[in-house]
Amino acid sequence: MYNKNKQVRTNTPPSQLQAGMTLEMTVARKTDIGYFLRSDKDEVFLHKNEAHGPLDMDDEVEVFLYHDHENRLAATMDLPYVGMGEYGWLEVVDLSSRMGVFLDNGINKHLLVFVDDLPKLRDEWPRPGDRMLVALKQDKLGRLLAKPVTEQEVMQISVLADESMKNKNVEATVYKVIAAGAFLLTEDDYIMFIHRDEMTERMRIGQTVRCRVSFVREDGRLNGSMRERKELQYGEDAEKLLRYMNNRDGAMPYTDKTEADIIQEKFQMSKSSFKRALGKLMKERRVEQVDGWTKVIKTD
Repeated sequence: MYNKNKQVRTNTPPSQLQAGMTLEMTVARKTDIGYFLRSDKDEVFLHKNEAHGPLDMDDEVEVFLYHDHENRLAATMDLPYVGMGEYGWLEVVDLSSRMGVFLDNGINKHLLVFVDDLPKLRDEWPRPGDRMLVALKQDKLGRLLAKPVTEQEVMQISVLADESMKNKNVEATVYKVIAAGAFLLTEDDYIMFIHRDEMTERMRIGQTVRCRVSFVREDGRLNGSMRERKELQYGEDAEKLLRYMNNRDGAMPYTDKTEADIIQEKFQMSKSSFKRALGKLMKERRVEQVDGWTKVIKTD
């Protein structure tokens, strides 16, 4: 969990209670279902389900303030994973196409990332089980919401990479998606960018992937790829073509002259990758091209 500015918890009474505060309060009254807590002249209700065991009059307890499901300011002794002035990774627990994404912040009520703070394309939204890097904010009514971290906040988290990272495999989680690709933060807090051409699938916010560092930039950031290094990828593509032909009597009606869109549809690889793989097989005398067909060379 990242803490930009660890929230100060204090016995000093605030002038007005607000959602997102973590503070010490005193038990002022008890009821059958809970406790009224007091800080200076302000009171807030703590339900028994939100207390860590029975409380007595004048007990002092540390609580977090939030709006309950009936939109009333309430207290809980369950402290959040991320408080005001902090940011961290929270797990996605539910989605609403109308409202947005709900996150588990360690208390009974889930935290909403509003639809306006999410990508316009729904397939770039996170899915349940993904993790989002977020901070807290309040709406106009003072209710707590989560928001994706800003680039400035990510810069405060991140560390600079050196050349030793090149070609290493890392795990990284997407925190931002743009038209050209995706920005990720690795498990060791390096910022990485993966261009769309280096993806093996369309990426979404909150997705964690295994990828390779393809380049270390002068500013300490990384460029990444979900593809194997070219010399390894050539071999995998070549074997894929061989399997395709062997399953079809050792031949296919595709050559290095075949249109790129047909290659992409049939083999899910670019025309250049197809030609490199085909060239490898021809150089090794494993296939030949005859009359618009590619055929496996039979060996006795």
